[in-house]
Amino acid sequence: MGFIDSIVARFSPKAAYEREAYRRAYDWLRNYDAGNYDRPNQNWRAGIQSAELTDRYSRMEVLARARDLERNSDIMNSVIGAFERNIIGGGYTLQAQTEDPELDKIIEKAWKKWCKKRNCDVTGTQSLNQMLRMAVERKKIDGGILFVKRYTSDGFVPFKLQMVEVDELDGDTMTPHNSGNKVVGGIEYNQWNKPVGYFIKQYDLDGMSIREPVWVKADDVIFYYTKKRPSQIREMSDMAPTITRIRDVNEFMMATSVKQRIEACLSVFIKKSIPTTGIGRPGVGGSERTSYDGKMLSPGMIKELNAGDEVQVVNPAGQAADATSFTKLQQRLIGAGQGISYEAMSRDMSESNYSSARQGIIEDDLTCQSERELLNEVMDEIYETFIISAVLCGKLNIPKFWDENEKERYLSHEWIKAPKPWIDPVKESTADRTALETGQKTFKQVCSENGKDWRVQLNDMAEVINYAAGLGIDLNSILFGNAGQITSLSMPDSDTDK
Repeated sequence: MGFIDSIVARFSPKAAYEREAYRRAYDWLRNYDAGNYDRPNQNWRAGIQSAELTDRYSRMEVLARARDLERNSDIMNSVIGAFERNIIGGGYTLQAQTEDPELDKIIEKAWKKWCKKRNCDVTGTQSLNQMLRMAVERKKIDGGILFVKRYTSDGFVPFKLQMVEVDELDGDTMTPHNSGNKVVGGIEYNQWNKPVGYFIKQYDLDGMSIREPVWVKADDVIFYYTKKRPSQIREMSDMAPTITRIRDVNEFMMATSVKQRIEACLSVFIKKSIPTTGIGRPGVGGSERTSYDGKMLSPGMIKELNAGDEVQVVNPAGQAADATSFTKLQQRLIGAGQGISYEAMSRDMSESNYSSARQGIIEDDLTCQSERELLNEVMDEIYETFIISAVLCGKLNIPKFWDENEKERYLSHEWIKAPKPWIDPVKESTADRTALETGQKTFKQVCSENGKDWRVQLNDMAEVINYAAGLGIDLNSILFGNAGQITSLSMPDSDTDK
């Protein structure tokens, strides 16, 4: 009976019980079991709120707990490591696609130089791939991270990146930089809820806030986070659905470890069979007795006890709980909640064969594909800003770059991710060969899947074959067999489309 029914019952018990009867009948007529409040669901109360209102009061608490598990939980780090390996792995390689082979090589060489830590990081401590790995980690733990574009006077080009953590957004600021806008969670929005600026706290090296927050326009900030609802305006930790389960496993393993240590201990008590004093027993209490304080057991020791003393050994009975099956179940649930396989996060391949391992890799790759898509958008914006900065400072000479009809072509590019090692090289290479012969894949696609630039691959092949021909060795039959032969051994004039 509810609160209002209790008040009604004070004045009219009959009316109160009629209300309760009608309510029970209404609950029975509900269309969804998940919508009623009978005994299984009576403590399940949930409200409907906007995403920001739902997240606001839990965001920092979830963030703090996720970081605590990052510092202290091996399972948490196994999940983060699985995502980092699958999303970043060995890093990304740029393949410029300006339709000008010579310009492509110049751009790729300039980009490779800029990606070094002294040129891309405003602190000079991380290369671009290292910054991207950190970004993936922070997104899983913190929910997101900010890439702030900084235009400096040093470095290869006057453009660098500064990484800013999400808790450095000043949530206490309420006054917008531009009148007519609104500030929520340290971000200034216009009337369409589009970010126009970010208020970033300023810290001293010891971590204490010492100055007023700095406003940075949105064009100079890349906010890397996952938006799950239209009304969501800030991040929430990707680990939020699973951190309670991870903590439960941590607590269970700690309790199991303590129990095992206790069971491994040997305790000894001295039982006194006769009184230590001689009341009514002349001559007993006057003898010198040995104290056992501070005495320890040691291997092979021989020690006499006092007369009448008896040793009793305490050996705790019982066995440790089946921690293996429990942790496996929990790891499977944690992995499922994050969209990755048990094998990916636990590194336990004892129950896998080639088919199951291959299927697990495919499913994990599909999970990480959306994350890579989001990260590639961040990388695209960084790359475009780099090209513009390089053109402005004269590092790249592109005469028609500012022509709107040409600009998109000069910014065109593709990211090649470093490949994973094969599970079974024979099966994988046979599958690639079959796909090539049947036209299901092109040579360019196969090279891209293996993290290679197809132009470089062809040039390398031609170079090896030409060198072997100069020595009188026919590599066609050795390398290609009956699949085909390279009839022309001439090197292309340039390392390009030829």
